[in-house]
Amino acid sequence: MSEQPNTTNDIELLLHALPPQITHAILDSPNEPSDLLEIIMDLGRTPEARYRSHDRILSEREISADDIQFVIDRIGKFGEDNRAGIPRTLHRISAIRNRSGIVIGLTCRVGRAVFGTVAIIRDLIESEKSILLLGKPGTGKTTLLRETARVLADDFRKRVVVVDTSNEIAGDGDIPHPAIGRSRRMQVARPAEQHGVMIEAVENHMPQVIVIDEIGTELEATAARTIAERGVQLVGTAHGNTLDNLMINPTLSDLIGGIQAVTLGDEEARRRGTQKTVLERKAPPTFDILVEIQNWDRVAVYRDVAAAVDAVLRNEEPQPELRYRDADGTVHITVAPPRPQATESQFAARRGESGGMGSTGNRASFRTGNRSGASGAVPPANNGSPEPRNRNVVRAPETTQVQRIFPFGVSRNRLEDAIARLRVSAVIVRDMHDATIVMTLKNYYRQSSQRLRQAEERGVPVYVLRNNTSTQMERQLAHIFNIQLDDSPDDGDDEGVPEQRLEEVLLDTETAISRVMNGEQEIIELAPQNSYIRRLQHEMANRYNLNSESRGSEPHRRVRISR
Repeated sequence: MSEQPNTTNDIELLLHALPPQITHAILDSPNEPSDLLEIIMDLGRTPEARYRSHDRILSEREISADDIQFVIDRIGKFGEDNRAGIPRTLHRISAIRNRSGIVIGLTCRVGRAVFGTVAIIRDLIESEKSILLLGKPGTGKTTLLRETARVLADDFRKRVVVVDTSNEIAGDGDIPHPAIGRSRRMQVARPAEQHGVMIEAVENHMPQVIVIDEIGTELEATAARTIAERGVQLVGTAHGNTLDNLMINPTLSDLIGGIQAVTLGDEEARRRGTQKTVLERKAPPTFDILVEIQNWDRVAVYRDVAAAVDAVLRNEEPQPELRYRDADGTVHITVAPPRPQATESQFAARRGESGGMGSTGNRASFRTGNRSGASGAVPPANNGSPEPRNRNVVRAPETTQVQRIFPFGVSRNRLEDAIARLRVSAVIVRDMHDATIVMTLKNYYRQSSQRLRQAEERGVPVYVLRNNTSTQMERQLAHIFNIQLDDSPDDGDDEGVPEQRLEEVLLDTETAISRVMNGEQEIIELAPQNSYIRRLQHEMANRYNLNSESRGSEPHRRVRISR
């Protein structure tokens, strides 16, 4: 299949809304207006144009309040999300306000209707299955969504309703942009009401297809499931870049079926060769197909979301279908080559987990379950030792040869960095049977995993770290290889923190993260904690693509979480 995309951008209407000196500077620029992405106007600063490959100052004269008002007078009204537009165009103007609510900055983003982009997934939308689009900002999610709505309405003659929260899909004004074809558009007065409009669209207008941009809250995810269960095809985008992002997002994981912990019987656990408590998909996915948009001309397609999620939960790598469009517009389809079964530490690395938060921290990622630790808890082994094993009672092995380290629940990336910094003769192996050393965390060692017992029975030393930090790893490696490190404060200040209290604190942190992601609060300040717990809180916020910063001074230093 071959189809060359073509673009319309109504750039002259946007230029007409800008102050004359900025318009002239853009028109006189050697750069093509078609390459223009956005224009930045901040009070007291010089205006700036951002192109695909570079930025450019448009004028040495600073932006005044009159310049900003000039633009405001020529565009639509700002909504609660501080976005406005120009009627019957796809341009978006976003405002920055001061504490008094006065606009002191504008981001004028060029909106483009790109016809022909849907060719890369045309067969998928023709299948009448629900499709979820994911991708980083700027990869063309909304553009592809808009083109999908047009093709379904015009070429396949479907009854299509577009739920347009910020007028991002069909443009500003009461008359939608021609880019959505015969699709009907329902505007949303306030972002918080998007889920209600989704349900209203189904109940009042009998659509065959609903198109929705940026599903981001639990209510919207629930509304999407309700729509799908009524037999309506859904095509939408969600906050997240990959399938992995959705699986660790407690708010949106329902879109791909949800994750729950299941306790197996002894016989079933032995048959599977797993621990008794495992993670499984909770329900059928809301979306049948998932498309990861890597760039404008390349996507990865999971044709069966249920099978892909199940594969990940079995520590396997799902095999997406890879598609790309060449310079002639021809779409090529290949299947990703088979990969070996993922080990537990590989699975943790795919999630971006540090692995050092034990059962509590991993509950924060998947809400429950032990994702990167032991694969079969058994009663503690005695091994003739009267005391718990720790790094001080393990005899150092011979260091004249390269040591092969298997990290059991330990962050592989951090351990690799520690090995590189100390320049020791060690490599990380993916199979415990190949290891001369096993490194694990005290939480996992306390569970006395069968695999750890087997390693000890084979005479493989098991080194136990207090926590999953680079400092702890470097200290352990220094002990193994008899290296003298400079004296430095130990970052293991989790000593003295009861596990029950740590679990309660991290559950409170997860609750705060969910409230920020659901839009219940824009900013939440957590209770003061020590540096170890604050580090875990920062890692949790980072997993959900939220901002976090530490504020205040000891002992009242605390973490603030925001979008």
